[in-house]
Amino acid sequence: MSPKTQAVKKFYIPDTLAKWPWPRHLNPAYEEQKALSSAWLRSFNAFDPSSQKAFDLCNFSLLASYAFPLADPAHLRSACDLMNCFFIFDEYSDVAEPDVVRKQADIIMDAIHHPHIPRPQDEFIVGEIHRQFWELASKGATLTAQRRFIETYQLYVDSVIQQAIDRADYYIRDVNSYFQVRRDTIGAKSSFALLEFTMDIPDEVMEHPVIHELSIGCIDMVIIGNDIYSYNIEQARADDLHNLVTIVMNQHSLDVQGAMDWIGRCHEEIADRFLENYKNLPDWGPIINPQIRSYCDGLGNWVRANDAWSFDSWRYFRGNGPEIEQTRWVELMPKEKAAIIPSSAQSVSSNSKRGFLSSLGNKLAKIDRTEQPHADTI
Repeated sequence: MSPKTQAVKKFYIPDTLAKWPWPRHLNPAYEEQKALSSAWLRSFNAFDPSSQKAFDLCNFSLLASYAFPLADPAHLRSACDLMNCFFIFDEYSDVAEPDVVRKQADIIMDAIHHPHIPRPQDEFIVGEIHRQFWELASKGATLTAQRRFIETYQLYVDSVIQQAIDRADYYIRDVNSYFQVRRDTIGAKSSFALLEFTMDIPDEVMEHPVIHELSIGCIDMVIIGNDIYSYNIEQARADDLHNLVTIVMNQHSLDVQGAMDWIGRCHEEIADRFLENYKNLPDWGPIINPQIRSYCDGLGNWVRANDAWSFDSWRYFRGNGPEIEQTRWVELMPKEKAAIIPSSAQSVSSNSKRGFLSSLGNKLAKIDRTEQPHADTI
């Protein structure tokens, strides 16, 4: 944490999407699919009641419903489930040591590779959550989209391990190396794979420089949006080392407002390049062109979706999002005593059964050491 933070009482968030051409659009099946996905996730009892309430307030199904406004109900259900998978792994991994996160990641990927084989009952519960998600979601995906999803999800879990290593070492990256890691930890690549679930776009098209740059541009704008909106609560609990605001402050010797302004200018440059590429998509013929246009529209919409959810959800602004969206002013939160590390840690042997982590619904086992997510850290 830069000491300059302490001299600032409030800061102004840049209005990065003031001229963004994709409007906010909510999927009409939102309420129905949110209810189904929420009931499914609750059935695992992965959190204690207070932590579950905090998790529910974040409303990750709302993010999915902004990000997939045209998806049919079944496709939207998969998107809602995926957002819940991302964030539940995020909550567990954020309070775990690197070796534990590595074991969690291995369980998750094994579950995804074997979606029709139920996980052991005494295993890390997030593995079974992912298995059930992918067993249902993969039914509606082309083989090409399935392959891309699995490949990108591997990149995602690997990057979460790297984030845990950085956190354990109190390592603050520079801007360039941070973006390299963050492009995977944010999970956007796997989310983009859902955009093409009903499509069959060849690799040579997806790997074309224009499409690649559009994808990276979208990811970078989502990173910027996520980091400027989450910074306040992350700095309050000393969990801001993996945040672009802290990294810019550290690298360029800026205070919070200076970093926000710097990041705002960076976003403007990325947005300009994205829009220019969007206007100049190559011609791949009548079969591919409609698919790639739809995919790229999905990328543009993802930027808007992340922004809309950030203000509408409780996660970052604790109910003050609509007001902050208008004024752009944020009061700097005081540092919390608990910071990132919860009050208790558990050591379990390899033959432990469910029941050792009562505050998380007694669902996390078969790992050597874990620290529990808590309502205050969600």
